[in-house]
Amino acid sequence: MAANISSALRKTLLLKVISKPQPSREDVSSVIELTAGKVVEALQAQSMTLYLVEGNQIAFKHIYYSPTLWEDQPGRESEFETKRNQLLELKLPLHTGIVGQVIDNSEPVFFNPAENAEGMHNLSRETGFEVTSMLTVPLRANKTIGAIQVLNKEPFADSSEFTRDDLKLLEEVAEYSAPLFQRMLDPRFQVDDRETAKFIARYTGCPLITQEDEIDIDEKVVEVVGDSVIRREGIFPYKRLSPTSVAALMTNPLDYPRRESFSTTTELHVEEVQVCPASLFDKLVKMHFAESGQAAELEQSSDMSELTEVIGEEFGSGEKTMDDGEFTDEESAPVIQLANRIVEDAYISGASDIHIEPQENDLLVRYRVDGVCLEKLRLPKAVSGALSARLKVMSNLDIAEKRLPQDGRIVFKHFTKKNIDIDLRVAIGPMNFGEKIVMRILDKSKAALPITALGFSEENLQRYRKIIEQPYGMILHCGPTGSGKSMTLFSALREIASPDLNVQTAEDPIEYTIPGINQMQMHRQIGLTFANALRCYLRMDPDVILVGEIRDEETAGIAVEAALTGHLLLSTLHTNDAPSTIARFTDMGIEPFMISASMLVVCAQRLMRRVCKNCRVEYEPTGNEKEILQRALDGWSGPVFSANEDGCPTCGGLGYKGRVGIHELMENNEDLTKAINARAETADLKRIAMRSGMKTLHQDSMLKVKEHITTIIEALSNVPPDMFGLGGGEEQPLEVAASSR
Repeated sequence: MAANISSALRKTLLLKVISKPQPSREDVSSVIELTAGKVVEALQAQSMTLYLVEGNQIAFKHIYYSPTLWEDQPGRESEFETKRNQLLELKLPLHTGIVGQVIDNSEPVFFNPAENAEGMHNLSRETGFEVTSMLTVPLRANKTIGAIQVLNKEPFADSSEFTRDDLKLLEEVAEYSAPLFQRMLDPRFQVDDRETAKFIARYTGCPLITQEDEIDIDEKVVEVVGDSVIRREGIFPYKRLSPTSVAALMTNPLDYPRRESFSTTTELHVEEVQVCPASLFDKLVKMHFAESGQAAELEQSSDMSELTEVIGEEFGSGEKTMDDGEFTDEESAPVIQLANRIVEDAYISGASDIHIEPQENDLLVRYRVDGVCLEKLRLPKAVSGALSARLKVMSNLDIAEKRLPQDGRIVFKHFTKKNIDIDLRVAIGPMNFGEKIVMRILDKSKAALPITALGFSEENLQRYRKIIEQPYGMILHCGPTGSGKSMTLFSALREIASPDLNVQTAEDPIEYTIPGINQMQMHRQIGLTFANALRCYLRMDPDVILVGEIRDEETAGIAVEAALTGHLLLSTLHTNDAPSTIARFTDMGIEPFMISASMLVVCAQRLMRRVCKNCRVEYEPTGNEKEILQRALDGWSGPVFSANEDGCPTCGGLGYKGRVGIHELMENNEDLTKAINARAETADLKRIAMRSGMKTLHQDSMLKVKEHITTIIEALSNVPPDMFGLGGGEEQPLEVAASSR
């Protein structure tokens, strides 16, 4: 309703008045101007006057006349302006007229011709224009301090007269505006922070939260952002809306400098804001970050060290041996707590995998964050057996089997009271010093990203979007484990999924849940494989089929046949780049002519770390680095960024934060089809694809360097320079600069 009130004015009000510990009387004009604009906008009033009590008098503080009052008589504009100036200088004795009556009684007055013809006539005589409807309401705080009066609806309004609904709306505006006026007029008057929050919520159009039970707080988001950032910026994030955005509570949602600082520090955009009183904000901070450390339900990294000490005292004394029953007791409290804490801490740290590795003298725990394994803690070697047994129990595996590899799955919400809904894919294998355990974290609350957020270059995004709209054919994504293949495929499904399409997926495991599509979990133990799922799907009238991975000849053959018989098939496989996918299929026994006839595109991809925006260092590349850039980007060279060796709190001292995808799209065409059918070498296929416009992984990674998303060293550590150019003659790659900036 306040669309016509400038954001600059709102910001001035909130920053200069609301946020001031002791606002001045001069600030009254800001509140008056905003209130008047809000009233006129909301009620479509032709005239509005705001009165305030000053001593034993009533002062005219703001007068508004609509241009519609003189549109038929342009000469009257100056007349209204003169009258306005005269009234602003005028003060009425208390108890005078309708306004005096409203202030005395603290009750509103509602006039229209049908109910009070004489009153309408008197008002018309006093105002100089015909009055057809009038509302007057008191401004009440701890006492009545003034009144707001509106006259006439605009000619273009929905109704010709004010209604009871209009009266109710005007009373609401007066109710939450009055305490602000009172606070500025009387320094001794204290406004309840809930009243202030109500005022801010009304004027900004943001929802108001007054109790902690009105929102569900995602503890992970709170912990990831951290105590210091929340307190410093006055922003309490309570829900993750996407990987890069959150919903948050603020006492002042128009404090844009703090919102910008929050985004810069956390790389999380504040997309939705709800207003809360300052007391509630403080209460939530204390609940989640107690002075003495985390509350029991919110123990995280800070108490990981305490738990490690307990484990060290119990298992590191050397008084017992590995064969002692206590060391393999997976039900002992410290072991249960340790297993849970490792998973919770990894989840909060944004890890994709947890590695628990027995060494000769201790037990090493590492997390993979942004594609890089980082050591988290070292535990006494003696705890290895008990921790392994505990994780096997959680995975429903055989705790007695220590000689053979085992695979399982942990549904973590069954083992924690916290609001962490994740599954873990568990792989256990016997190593020379004991059983190594690797757990892949599958966040069930995480949705597939929009296709625009995956790092596709503008050119690749256009091409890929066009391809996924095809009615049939095969779309393949290749790359190593953890390169984002599944995320890209599900983002593509999310883009094309609609009620008129039957979409079926076969996955192992189901990582992302998308409404409107049919997803099947594979169970190899009972014979439910990708091949069997595909056979089933072909009898279920599918339009689009997603197969989690093509691993063998049987699955590959059925997938190709499905793509050749009118279905759009999406899948993944493990190859280094897009052209080598053809050789992988022929190795599986698929005829080249079937590959060329079914294939729409092969997308090779990797995930590279983003350089930290907060501490990155700009420099001008020289020598080999410059040559590598120029070869990959058609001669371009310019300033790029390197990672700061010391890092900063934002990136945890690593110099990098987050990851971005790089892509190599090999789109099928006539030349490629001929080459595939002729069983051309992989290198020849790559040259043909490049001549047809394919940007290699190396070229796309260098484009990300040019766009200041990553660094040259990070790009080259993921993808080496191409071995040849477009000319067809083999060329040796340039030496990579030895210095790591």
